[in-house]
Amino acid sequence: MKTICQIISVLIGLFAAVCMVIGIIPLLGAIQWPVLVFCVFGIIFGVFPQRKIGLTINIAVGVVALVRLFIGGGLA
Repeated sequence: MKTICQIISVLIGLFAAVCMVIGIIPLLGAIQWPVLVFCVFGIIFGVFPQRKIGLTINIAVGVVALVRLFIGGGLA
């Protein structure tokens, strides 16, 4: 069960990272809101396994998405 949670967390983190990179493009900053939702789910799944790879990925993506939202004022 813990291995499945780890795989799910890593997959969610990688998907969120790809979406985050797309959202860094100017005028596509609103994409960061769904990225934050994905990161929260990834963090929830990443807390359970012993290896915290997925948790680390999701936290890093979430921090970058929050910084991008802060810089863009939440939308742009």
